[in-house]
Amino acid sequence: MRIAVLGCAGRMGRAVMAEVLAADGLSLCGGLESSGHEALGQDLGRLAGAEPIGVAVSDDEQVIAAADVAIEFSTPEVSVRHAGISAAHRTAHVIGTTGLSAEQAAQLGHAAGRTPIVWAPNMSLGVNLLLGLTEQVARALGPDAFDIEIVEIHHRHKVDAPSGTALALGEAAAHGRGVALEQAAVRGRDGLTGARRAGTIGFAALRGGDAVGDHSVIFAGTGERIELVHRASDRRIYARGAVHAARWACGRPPGLYGMADVLGFTST
Repeated sequence: MRIAVLGCAGRMGRAVMAEVLAADGLSLCGGLESSGHEALGQDLGRLAGAEPIGVAVSDDEQVIAAADVAIEFSTPEVSVRHAGISAAHRTAHVIGTTGLSAEQAAQLGHAAGRTPIVWAPNMSLGVNLLLGLTEQVARALGPDAFDIEIVEIHHRHKVDAPSGTALALGEAAAHGRGVALEQAAVRGRDGLTGARRAGTIGFAALRGGDAVGDHSVIFAGTGERIELVHRASDRRIYARGAVHAARWACGRPPGLYGMADVLGFTST
């Protein structure tokens, strides 16, 4: 299976390439970066911390056409454009990019009418289990007795907040309670905010250091508190999940899929 990694010089791109190079039955056929990027021309193997493979970083988007599956962790605008190229060439596409708007998500859905696209805010097995647990607990513990707060911390370089995973956890909690997240979410508090409104779902986004990604869903009641926590110590868990998704997506019918589909979970 021929894999192209888009955004290959980034932290996740390098981690994904290392996983592809170490995997059986996969070939790293291309790596894409933007025009003018300092990594252009570098060997993909060396960039991934492995032996040279004789394939260089390119800014030619035709590397997508040459692959069976493209794996991407980049920006929303770029991911949406690349999804259109994948759709035109019937290349399966795995996207771990976060921060997409509703309009951009709709554009992914349109591209998925022509090729399989796996889009997930988090590729980790553990996080996807956490999503299911969050929905179940939110359904069991009503808003009159338990408040929901979602807290996350990521490294200082992360550009979007709250994280895509935190928002997905909010969606899972809202789904469990039968409400729309956009109506229940409180994305920040500052100053004299007044008492907490029942039924809201709060978010707190922390940034600092080299934190790979910690997420906590807190169900705070009177006299008791339940916390569901996932801590990532190595971003390779996301790379492994992306490669697993790529194997799953290759040969699938067109459609917009999530990691719940890849892993066979019943989850939002």
